[in-house]
Amino acid sequence: MIAKEVLETESRHNRLAEVAGLFLRLGFTAFGGPAAHIAMMRREIVERRKWIDDERFVDLLSVINLIPGPNSTQLAIYLGYLRAGWPGLIVAGICFIGPAMLIVLTLAWLYVRYGSLPQAGWLFYGIKAVVIAIIAQAVWGLCRTAILKKGASPIILALLVLALYLLGINTLILLFGGGLLYGLVRWLERRRKGEALSIVLPLFLSNQTWQFRSASPLVTLLAPAVVPVSLLTLFLTFLKIGATLYGSGYVILAFLRPDFVQGLGWLTDRQLLDAVSIGQFTPGPVFTTATFIGYLVAGFPGALLGTVGIFLPSFILVAIVHPLAPTLRRTPWTAAILDGVNVAAVALMGGVLFQLGQSALIDLLTWAIALIALIILLRFKINSAWLILAGAIIGMLRFLL
Repeated sequence: MIAKEVLETESRHNRLAEVAGLFLRLGFTAFGGPAAHIAMMRREIVERRKWIDDERFVDLLSVINLIPGPNSTQLAIYLGYLRAGWPGLIVAGICFIGPAMLIVLTLAWLYVRYGSLPQAGWLFYGIKAVVIAIIAQAVWGLCRTAILKKGASPIILALLVLALYLLGINTLILLFGGGLLYGLVRWLERRRKGEALSIVLPLFLSNQTWQFRSASPLVTLLAPAVVPVSLLTLFLTFLKIGATLYGSGYVILAFLRPDFVQGLGWLTDRQLLDAVSIGQFTPGPVFTTATFIGYLVAGFPGALLGTVGIFLPSFILVAIVHPLAPTLRRTPWTAAILDGVNVAAVALMGGVLFQLGQSALIDLLTWAIALIALIILLRFKINSAWLILAGAIIGMLRFLL
């Protein structure tokens, strides 16, 4: 009995070490935003390590998409919990967030001290093309699991969701609407015993999703803050944003500006855009923008409180939603809705891929990098970090030679 307990303890420790090692590495190498992070997690956990299968992975992704907060960070937290229990939940989140926080904190220090940041355009010329290939490989794999193997209805729904997303309909509306519509279709199909059914989309209220990429150069002279900063207000403001922000991390600017620029007056528009830019081009969660803003307005204590405030709701929400997730699969009605949300989530990833590809694939060389990386990813179980490193080197050589 004692030997069995020792073996179980060793197994738990080994799993926790696996979780820590994987998400620490992803925290340093996961460039490209939430879609790329999710693609990298799928490659590592589904394809290389086989902790879960594709169907389970897309179920987790759908559940995560239905709660507020940074979805790729929440997925990391959830995967850590499934692999190593409650310690894994905490360790996965900290290891994924920690490296990005340290990198952003360093850049914030340089920004304040020197009034400028190192230019990284050469590196990201090649990295962004590799990231497109990583997302494309993940979209293809998830598409086969959630859409292509399940008949014509999921394909039609995916195309409709993709079209509406590209027209600017809010992602949350598409996720919930896609799930409810697919659940209704499946219910009517069962009621009519296989009768043909035409899918009619309900009228959605148009709600333009705001997406911002870097709109300002990374060289900005700081103006001294003239408004007193309260650390408690800073923490509570980021806590509120972390608990209420739905959708991709790219929409964070629309949440930050009303509070920090218009309401509190702690930042200028230019500083806010630079902060969001830093969160987007560094590895790890885009929400580490909070680290940068916290440091700008209140130094190291502000950076720490801003980071804790914006990410703390993710740990709590994942812990709350986990007991409810299995129920969704056991009931036919909710299982059908979850299938619809799965389809919508994959279609939205396809939409993000299209949008990011427009800015990343700008010439023949970037197209070549992306295509070669995609072929390698589809053919070999290679660590995507090596491809990102190769893309960075190619980008450097492109501008140096």
